[in-house]
This record gives sequence, structure tokens and C-alpha cells, in this order.
Amino acid sequence: MSLREHALTLFRSAVGTVRPAPMLKRALKLQKDECPQLLVKGRAFPVKRNLYLVGFGKAVLGMAAAAEEILGDHLIRGIINVPLGIQESLQQAGMQEMLLKPHSKIQVIEGAKNNLPDEEALKGAVAIQELAEGLTAADLLLVLISGGGSALLPAPIPPILLKEKEKLTKMLASRGASIQELNIVRKTLSLLKGGGLAQLSYPAQVVSLILSDVIGDPLDIIASGPTAASSHTVQDCLQILTKYNLLHNLPKSVETVLSSIPTKPTAPEDFSHVCNIIIGSNRLALDEAKRQAESLGYTTLVLSAAICGDVGRVATLYCQLIRLLCLGFAGLGEGPQSDKVRRDLLQLMAELQIPGLNLAEFLQALRGLGSETPVCIVAGGETTVQLQGTGKGGRNQELVLRVGLGLHRAQAVEASSSPGRCEIVFLSGGTDGQDGPTEAAGAFCSPELVTEALQEGLDVEAFLSNNNSYTFFSQFQGGHHLLVTGLTGTNVMDIQAILIRATE
Repeated sequence: MSLREHALTLFRSAVGTVRPAPMLKRALKLQKDECPQLLVKGRAFPVKRNLYLVGFGKAVLGMAAAAEEILGDHLIRGIINVPLGIQESLQQAGMQEMLLKPHSKIQVIEGAKNNLPDEEALKGAVAIQELAEGLTAADLLLVLISGGGSALLPAPIPPILLKEKEKLTKMLASRGASIQELNIVRKTLSLLKGGGLAQLSYPAQVVSLILSDVIGDPLDIIASGPTAASSHTVQDCLQILTKYNLLHNLPKSVETVLSSIPTKPTAPEDFSHVCNIIIGSNRLALDEAKRQAESLGYTTLVLSAAICGDVGRVATLYCQLIRLLCLGFAGLGEGPQSDKVRRDLLQLMAELQIPGLNLAEFLQALRGLGSETPVCIVAGGETTVQLQGTGKGGRNQELVLRVGLGLHRAQAVEASSSPGRCEIVFLSGGTDGQDGPTEAAGAFCSPELVTEALQEGLDVEAFLSNNNSYTFFSQFQGGHHLLVTGLTGTNVMDIQAILIRATE
């Protein structure tokens, strides 16, 4: 198998382990005896045909299908908001296990085209709000949450209109705001986010099963925390708007709402009727990718499940790691060249501030690698792209294209030593199967990409300056370097993989 085929195998395997059905079945069981109980990760909740279900997110259709199978007749009614077209896509892909059965008690509403809130998503949010408000102390509400849930649960606080909130979100995203910053602003302006859904559901018992798509798995940030006490105040929202020079460019309705919100976060005791449980995450997917790579014969290291920051800086991080590995394969793992790369990496890491990553420790682990066996490094997280142009792309494809350019430049400088002795593939893909508003999950590259593209008359730097990575990869070698999986039915952020082996 080629390195590219190996990379694809481990990506598919990683995504497979965070598919909704297996995760939900591990977390949720119904104990059927004289006093039926719902067992959720060791906690027991009495049930007596008093179960309601709501959900929102890219993975929620499959989660709901698995949940309904487990809950049986105890489920009274459910409403889920899922991405536009996902039922048809899963049907065409033959993924029947992620679809609800005929005569299901769960109503499906599709919306949020291209992962942006829209009128259909708003209709679904209103239906979920009405269901929650009608619950009593005798009821149990099961809430299914996954990545993409924020866009699928738009409920702006009046008098804010959805189009006003959407415009503000787009402006923040185009200026490079992180997913955490976007969600802080969204939940500040929402009826259901920031714990709003949990509050509306009171006095019913609320159990949330959460598939995390956020670095560090913070409950109040995933899908903007509809069932978690908010750890942020209106002051945090104002600071973000100031940071991106938007504070004095707000609609009047947003100004009205911001001036009327209390400045202190909701007290945790307001959520005593809520149980929030993370059932899947990027780390779980990376562990499976590592297992798969090792089964293919690679010495494998997990860099981090929290890779974040500007896509250009993250691309430099991966290029430097690849350079260091190649120097090792060339017998130059110790010496002035390698020492300089290590210093550069430590400096870069200080700038990126990736949570929980001890790079010095990781670099020490790299020193112990021999050149006899191929090496794989896997990582995950979510980069940010500051939009400069009007092209079509996604953060994974842009990252891959930038890594390709960086490897090309390194090869030009070091033609006599390192990269030429190695075969290299770099992959980056979104676990949801959709990278930005494109049909691809991500892309692959190797150090030869820029040279081969020039032979086809494609200038990588011109495409990057216009944020046009998808167009580049679609045209280059007939789209051969695109990672296309179709919608996967899950979402735990992005996965990157570096695969390197010595050339014959």
C-alpha cells in the first residue's frame, strides 16, 4: 500500500470509532425490570414512559437512531435538528443504521445549509423550545449534542433577528475569530444556548450526551452549551467584539440585548437537574488512528488533540516536524541542523500556546526513533483561517496546501540532505466529512505537490492568497489529492497525520 492509502485507512478508522451508534451504545443502556431504569455511564434514572428527546448537530441523526432503538416504548416524542441533506446523503451512502426507522417518534428537521444558521434551523429551535417548556417534574429529557449544534439551534433573544445574528457571526469568522470566541458571542445572544435549554426544561430531569468538537471538551462551549452553566459573562462577549473592531458596528437590536444582560454567569446550583456526559471526542479518534497506524507497521506518536491557532503557523509547525523526522532518516538527527529545527519548534510552540502540549517531551520521544521503521505522527484540533480572498476552501485544505508549499521550500533549501531521502505524505481532514462550504473533508500533499502543480500551470501561492484551496485541489491532477468521504454522520473536529518512510 502507498503512504496515501495508509493515511486514508487510518483516517477512516479514526472516524469510524466516533460514529454515533457504537458510542451511544457504550454510554446508554435501558435496564428492563420491575422498575425500569435508564443507565447512563454508571448513573441510573427511573423511567416509566416519560422520556422525551431533543438533539442538534452533525452526528445527531445517528445518535437519535441508536437512542430510539435502546429506549423503545419509553420514548414519547422527540425533535432533532440536523444538517440539510444529511438524510439523503446517508441513504445514498448505504448508512441505514444512522437513519430513523419508519414510524419513528422522532421528528427530523433539516437546516443550517453550509453550517450556517437559517430559517429552517430556527423553526427546529422553536419546536425544541416549545417541547422543553412543556415538560414536568415527572419527565426525563434526553438531549443529544454534537458539533454543528450551535448553527442548528439558533434562537436569538428578541428583538435580534436571525439575519442580524448571522451577519455578526460571519463578520467575526472572516476576521479570524476562533470557534470558542464565536460560541461565546452566539450564546450571549441566544435564548437556548449558554444553559438556556436546561433552564427552560426545568423541573424535568435533563440528561445530555455530548460528542465534543471543541478543544479541551468544555461543556459550556460545545454547541454553545445549551445544557451547561455558562462560564462567560456579557463582558467576555464585549471584549471579543472589541478585539475584532465590531463593538461600534452592531445592529441596534444587539446593542439593546447586550445592555440588558446580567454581567455575572449563572450559578452552578441552577443546574442541579442536569447531567452532562461527554461520550466521544477527538482524543478517542486519535487513539484509534494510532492503533491503526501501528497495525500497519508504523512507529506512531500522538502529538496533541488540541492543535489550534492560525493555519499558517500550524502549517509551519508540521513542516518543521517533518524536517526534523527527515533529518533523522538521513542520519542527521543530532547536529547543528536538527538543533536549529528543535529551537525553532520550541519558539513556534511558545507563540501557538497549544493547551496541554509538552513539546520538549515530544521532541525527546522523537530522538528515540530509528530510521528502520516508518513513522506516523497523528494530531487533532481545529485551526483558524483569516480570510484575505474570495476563493472557495476550508481550513483543512488550506492547511495541507500551506504544508505542501512549506515542504517545497524546505526541499529547495536542503536538496542535498533531508527531504529527498524520505517519502512523505501529510493529510488533514474534518471528521464530519465537510471542510468549509465544500464537498471534500480535506486533502493530502507531498513535497512534490508545488513542482507538479507548476507543470499544470497552477501557482500554489496565488491560490493561497485568495483562500482558494478547494479550487486548487479540484483542478490539480483531476482532484486526486482531495480527501472525499461524504458526510460521515459524526464530528470531533479535524485529524492530521504525517506519514514518513525512508526511500528505497
